[in-house]
Amino acid sequence: MSVLVKFRGFDRAAQLLMVNQFGINLGFYMLMPYLAGYLSGPLGLAAWAVGLVLGVRNFSQQGMFLLGGTLADRLGYKPLIVAGCLLRTAGFALLVFASSLPGLLIASAATGFAGALFNPAVRAYLAAEAGERRVEAFAVFNVFYQAGMLAGPLVGLALLALDFRVTAGAAAVVFAALTIAQLCALPSRRSVAPAVRTSVLEDWRTVAGNRRFVAFAVAMIGSYVLSFQVYLALPLQARYMAADRAQAVTSALFVISGLVAVAGQLRITAWFRRRWGTGRGLIVGVALLGVAFVPLAMVPGGGRFGAAAGIGALLLGAAVLAVGTAAVFPFEMDTVVSLSGNRLVATHYGFYNTVVGVGILLGNLATGALLGAAHAAGMDSLVWLGLAVIGGCAALALYRLERADLDADPRGDDGGHRDGDRRERAHGGRHPGR
Repeated sequence: MSVLVKFRGFDRAAQLLMVNQFGINLGFYMLMPYLAGYLSGPLGLAAWAVGLVLGVRNFSQQGMFLLGGTLADRLGYKPLIVAGCLLRTAGFALLVFASSLPGLLIASAATGFAGALFNPAVRAYLAAEAGERRVEAFAVFNVFYQAGMLAGPLVGLALLALDFRVTAGAAAVVFAALTIAQLCALPSRRSVAPAVRTSVLEDWRTVAGNRRFVAFAVAMIGSYVLSFQVYLALPLQARYMAADRAQAVTSALFVISGLVAVAGQLRITAWFRRRWGTGRGLIVGVALLGVAFVPLAMVPGGGRFGAAAGIGALLLGAAVLAVGTAAVFPFEMDTVVSLSGNRLVATHYGFYNTVVGVGILLGNLATGALLGAAHAAGMDSLVWLGLAVIGGCAALALYRLERADLDADPRGDDGGHRDGDRRERAHGGRHPGR
């Protein structure tokens, strides 16, 4: 079934959220891949200042996801989506004019915090709107998500021929249009109100006390560390193997990743769900993320196999990584909702994003350091084997969570999750860690 047919099968609110995500990624990736070059080049900032600006953006998003999710549950999903798009409009517009470090830090913080506002709200809204069709909805959502990631850098590259500030202005216009569209066309929707009004701290304690959910979030850190290597380890390996063609090879990595998701997402989701069900499909998808690094472990560089074989292994790894990521995403998003018991869904998404964000930060620091040291020592294979092992460990952790849940509740009947359990039995699988 085509993406367009699936897309038309959802109501207007879900459709708008999907198109909105395409626009979010289009505007974001028009600008962000080229920000470091602009800061260090035309603006002449020192390397530490460039790192500070980029670090502030990342921290203001990853560190504030929990707050954004909490606000979405309390104020409603639409206000947070609109506020996030508006704040990112302001942040990108400020980049058009900012040239001093304080101004750049304010713009960077605004763009990051904007993501913390709308990301949990969008996912919680889509989950509520899709109901029993959550997996399908998140599969189509990921097609729009990846299409925006694929188109954004290409549009940004074309605009850079004029000036970076033109690119920043265009990105601000994209988010301004999204703000108006969400404000005017997106219906209001709130989370299910609790029977008794609770404080923010009580909500956070509820989420942190959901042991199965926390265990699931920790287990999924490995999958995020692996999927994010398309931004770190794979481009670094491209530079090691093809210094004069590194940019072309790196571009090919992103094109392959985007095309796999855009062209194959629905087929991948349907096949995994039909073959294994949601719970086991997620486990197999995470394991596949680890398998993606096996070709690189076998052909870590030019070496005795030649540069062409090394680049081929790199591109093959990127393709398998993209398939694994496409397989994991819809099941993962669905599992978060099921583990939340449909209560404080946006807060759960915010907490989840914070946990995996910390894991990504630590994982990327370790991977970058180890990859550089291993390359200098001629032992690149060890890093790729280590990443493959991380995938295996993450899949094993999810499997153990699933088995523990089955042992604790062999009927799959645990109160707040009964609807999700019935749906999973109909599809031949279960959510891990429930």
